[in-house]
Amino acid sequence: MDYGDRPPTYLLLLQEKYAQEILEHVGMGSCKPTTTPVDTKSKLSADAGPPFRDPTLYRSLAGALQYLTFTRPDIAYAGTIDHGLHLYPSASHRLITYTDAHWGGCPDTFRSTSGYCCFLGDNLVSWSSKRQHTLSKSSAEAEYRGVANVVSEACWLRNLLLELHCPLRQATIVYCDNVSAIYLSGNPVQHQRTKHVEMDIHFIREKVALGQVRVLHVPSRYQFADIFTKGLPQDLFLDFRSSLSVRPPPAMTAGV
Repeated sequence: MDYGDRPPTYLLLLQEKYAQEILEHVGMGSCKPTTTPVDTKSKLSADAGPPFRDPTLYRSLAGALQYLTFTRPDIAYAGTIDHGLHLYPSASHRLITYTDAHWGGCPDTFRSTSGYCCFLGDNLVSWSSKRQHTLSKSSAEAEYRGVANVVSEACWLRNLLLELHCPLRQATIVYCDNVSAIYLSGNPVQHQRTKHVEMDIHFIREKVALGQVRVLHVPSRYQFADIFTKGLPQDLFLDFRSSLSVRPPPAMTAGV
């Protein structure tokens, strides 16, 4: 991007060229945009089979899209190929995270999908969307496993910043919309029905006791990690996408 004599006030990370190459590779260069990246009602099943006759092509596309999903949280939304992640100077150095889980979302295995996003100050620095390895017996368990995932990521980010001589002085905030999961993170009583997630429970409680993490409630309307776990209505999807600082580049105004 040409800034002329003006220094840039932000960084823009985008993969428009790579995304276009993927579409051309599978013959979808002129595909029409959709409302949201995932249908809010239908679920993909292994029984449906791949959308392409060539299994090799399908696997290649799935791998490429998986890479783009982990590097661009909006790429599946057709029509936003020019959107990118904006990073701005921020006076705040707090690490704030959001975590959510879609309980039993997989129609084949009934495993849950965990999603999280991590903000350093005002900037999105890490995110994930991943199916859980084990079956959760309740929504609270699925949510708590999601909390454990984002706490692990937060610990890694805190250690990285420490090595870069930018230690975080305040506890990492973990926003979760499941009250039971929040209760388990601080309640020292071990319940019989949670023994199968005992390691996650002790891991999170240890970080809470050390003052490194605080698990707080956030209303589902403001649970940004929801975008990584399931299909959302268009208005909510667009709102969350903007909250993640995924936007198109501004219009060029150099020389105006």
